[in-house]
Formats: sequence, C-alpha cells, structure tokens
Amino acid sequence: MRKGRSSMVKKGHVIVGLDLGTTKTCAIVAEITDTGIDIIGIGSHPSEGMRKGVVVNIESTVDAIRKAVEEAEHMSGCEISSVHVGIAGGHIKGQNSIGIVAVKGREVDEDDVQRAIEASKAIAIPLDREILHTLPQNFVVDDQNGIRDPIGMSGVRLEAKVHIVTGSVTSVQNIVKSVNRVGLEIDDIVLEQLASSEAVLSPDEKDLGVVLLDIGGGTTDIAVFSEGSIKHTAVLPVGGNYITSDIATGLRTPLTEAEKIKLKYGCSFTPIIPKDEVIEVPSVGGREPREVTRQILGRIIEPRTEEILNLAYKEIIKSGYEDILAAGVVLTGGTAIMDGITQLAEQVFNMPVRRGCPIGVGGLIDVVNSPMYATGVGLVIYGSKTLSKDALRRFEKNIFSKTMSNMKKWFLEFF
Repeated sequence: MRKGRSSMVKKGHVIVGLDLGTTKTCAIVAEITDTGIDIIGIGSHPSEGMRKGVVVNIESTVDAIRKAVEEAEHMSGCEISSVHVGIAGGHIKGQNSIGIVAVKGREVDEDDVQRAIEASKAIAIPLDREILHTLPQNFVVDDQNGIRDPIGMSGVRLEAKVHIVTGSVTSVQNIVKSVNRVGLEIDDIVLEQLASSEAVLSPDEKDLGVVLLDIGGGTTDIAVFSEGSIKHTAVLPVGGNYITSDIATGLRTPLTEAEKIKLKYGCSFTPIIPKDEVIEVPSVGGREPREVTRQILGRIIEPRTEEILNLAYKEIIKSGYEDILAAGVVLTGGTAIMDGITQLAEQVFNMPVRRGCPIGVGGLIDVVNSPMYATGVGLVIYGSKTLSKDALRRFEKNIFSKTMSNMKKWFLEFF
C-alpha cells in the first residue's frame, strides 16, 4: 500500500451512492483502493415514485431503491448497509452568508475556523426548512481577502464566507423514510449538483469559473463555481420529461415510445440532422406505425431544450456571476446525452460548452462513462472525501489521546 495516502481511508472500504432521480433510481458501489476509487457495481431501476426530485409515492420509491440496490449488490458481490443519497427538487434553496469571530490566540486554528463557519449559520430560516450544507468559499483574516485555508495565519479577526443550502424538512424526511424502509442507513444527504461536480469538473475549471448544468428527467440543477469554490446553486423544476411529453403530443405516440424515440433519434440542434432521414413512430390505439422525418422530431425537441437552457441562463444572470465564467458551461445528466445539445447551448450561453462524463475513478469506468451516471459516481467520490476527513480527525484525536496518556504516565513516574 502506498505510504502517505491523503485519504487515510482503509483500503477495501466500500462506499455506495444512491441517485434518486425522477426517471431512474441508480445505486453505484465503489471500493477504496491503493490507486483511488474503483467502481465495482451498479444497479438501476425506473423511478415511479419521484416527481421533480421529490418523493410523491413512498411505496414505489422504496421498491425502486430495493431493486436498484439488489442489482448493485449482485454485481459487486457486496452487502450494502449504508448509502450517500442525492437530493434535488424545487424546494432546494441556496444563499451566501458571512460569519465573523475573534481569533482566540495570535494564530488561526481549526477551532476558530469551525466557530466562524458556525457563526455564518445564524440566518433566518423558516421552521419548515433545514440546512443541508454549509460550504466554505473563502476566508478573510483581518483585512486580507481571498484566503482558502487560514489555519496558521496571524490575525485577530476571522471572517468566513460560505454558501448555505437549505431544503424542505418534509422532503428530506420522505427520502430518509424511503431509504430506511429498505433497511439501509444514510451516511449523508448530498445536493445532487454538488455531487455531480465532484465527478465531472476539473480543479482548473472550478478555479477559472464554470457553470455545471445537470439536466435530469424532472429537474435542472445549477451550480456556479469560481476561485475553487461554489458561489451559487439553484434547482429548476424542468427537465427531459418535458421534451418526452412534447414528442408524445407532437407525434401522437405513447409516452414510453416517445422516451425511446428521444433516446434513439433525439437531436436538439436541427442544422445537424440529415434532411432525408426517416424514423418509424408507433401509433396509439392499435393503429399502424407511421413514418416521419427526423427533422420533424428535431423541430419538436429543439424549442423545448432551448427553453430549458434559457431558463438556466436567466438563473446564471440573476446570480451575478455570468461575467466570470472563463471555463464556460459543463452539461451533464441524462438529457445531456442528446445529440446537438452542446451546439445549441453554445448559441444560448455564448460561451464554451462541453458534455461532462465521470472522471477520476477506475474499475467499471466503461459502464459509468455517461452523463446519466454523473450524480451516482459523484456521490461516491464525495463520500470518500467525507470519510477521509472523518478518518483524519479520528487519527489526530487518537494521536492526541496517546500523547496525553504518555505524558500522564511520565508525570506519575517522576512525581
């Protein structure tokens, strides 16, 4: 085993990410190895109990979780007992806050940082909401701005700038209830776009300024990063299901067939669709299938996709960060698989756009190498980092305890 691993997580430790999407429930099993994180199992099942990221039918949600987890267990050969769960939905809100404390000693230590972050949580939150994340952006020591890690710096006043994410108490409780009813513990509940960012964004992009757009079935999750930290989050209650619904109405075909047509032939940028390409469309009520040109399908998909991207662009403008996004836009989520979406997004945002697939993991990378698995893979990466911090704290605590114990023995021996 390589010495000096920063993670300090035991080799062979298994982490599971559970992505409760509107269209699919996905479980990703990963193992900590000498070289990093290996994906060793995946399970997926259609979601029927989720709407726009919120549980609307507990029984259906429980059933989808159970089947996805069983499939992941079978593939990985591991028994799953706890998971990191993703959360999204229109009830999610993000806001920036500041916490200010006096430095106890002449030097900033971990305790001062924690107190400053705790002070930043002193904001008015309605009783029906709870804090999901308090994400540090940067720190100010006296009058020195833009400090990422203030520990060890001299000063008398510490200011913590953070991004606070809150969610509906009942929505969180329903997710917890659904997971617990399958017999699973929850290690953490993680904002989905925060998880996805761990899987698809590079540190350079986060430094330069980038927007992550995770376009799922029921929601579009937005995260703006700059100077290495998260600056803005939002969840729009629109997604790929709206495109499917438009196809079903426009081509007069059942929703299930419309989804298949979208996945197989969907293109959201009509200039790249061959003009003479024809597709077969199943009809409703036992009628004969019909043939339509793929151009017609494109003319149904393009306006709705453009509308979703425009709503996201308005949210970015509202955040006030649209001028500092040198790394452009990264599209991920199931809808980002569609042909032509990057070209259309470049027109809407007028900046560079790329499709984001999971990076930084090993194992079954060929299986999860798709935007639709970004959240699931991101959850296990996020989980490994959380475990790393916890393991490091436990390690430091043990070292401190042993040192104090040795000093006590030494004191008793001599006095």
